[in-house]
Amino acid sequence: MSEAMIAVTGATGRLGAQVAHRLAEAGLPQRLVVRDPSRAPELPGAEVRRAAYGDRAAAIDALTGVDTLFMVSGAESAERVDEHRRFIDAAVAAGVRRLVYTSFYGAAPDATFTLARDHWATEQHLRDTPLAWTFLRNNLYLEMLPLFAGRDGVLRGPAGQGRVAGVSISDVAAVAALVLREPGRHDGQTYELTGPQALTLEQVAEIITFVTGRPTSFHDETPEEAYASRAVYDAPGWQVEAWVSTYLAIARGELGSTTGTVERLTGVPAVSLEELLRLD
Repeated sequence: MSEAMIAVTGATGRLGAQVAHRLAEAGLPQRLVVRDPSRAPELPGAEVRRAAYGDRAAAIDALTGVDTLFMVSGAESAERVDEHRRFIDAAVAAGVRRLVYTSFYGAAPDATFTLARDHWATEQHLRDTPLAWTFLRNNLYLEMLPLFAGRDGVLRGPAGQGRVAGVSISDVAAVAALVLREPGRHDGQTYELTGPQALTLEQVAEIITFVTGRPTSFHDETPEEAYASRAVYDAPGWQVEAWVSTYLAIARGELGSTTGTVERLTGVPAVSLEELLRLD
């Protein structure tokens, strides 16, 4: 009897690629569902299909024969929730049995971080389908924190003394691969994934400076200053709101608790910011 097929989306991105490589190393058959097959990694036991989240017909074709689907949340956009819903509905139509979704820490309809509300809406849609589901709610990626600094080395935002328990992409990938390798065991579970530390952005800046030698500091903007300083990018309103609300969520304590879930599930301690920077 052949093993159940796992489909992995986002395999051309950092998280999806790491998950796909881990599954290949475990010798599991998988199908990489990507928008651009030419960019898909070449892995033993993996086949490639083209589909975008918003293309129902292509998604049904790509997912037919799949038992378990790993769904990396789509690129940030005003249409992301609708595209998520169409893709989930296509998975149901294709006969997929379970879906593992990369959500966000503390996803809720009233979350301060606006995109966490989008993740909650996606979760709710999944709950209303016949699919078995698992939600991986990752905190901010540790890899993103150094990128918050501008060219002048200053992290700017209205985060105050709030803390963020960032998690590494590799740790999220390790949990995802584990869940995918154990079909059924994690059905109906919501895993809040964090790193081992809850840091203020001032502490983040100090760690970046200490490890990399790049002078980095934190400037606590007011919300008004944050909106004004980002106006230069001429970004759509929803995106600016997402940028600023990230810091406001930190200030309000919504991203500042560690969970220990990574180590509990994988048996390996989660990577800290200092460890991550030393690996780069």
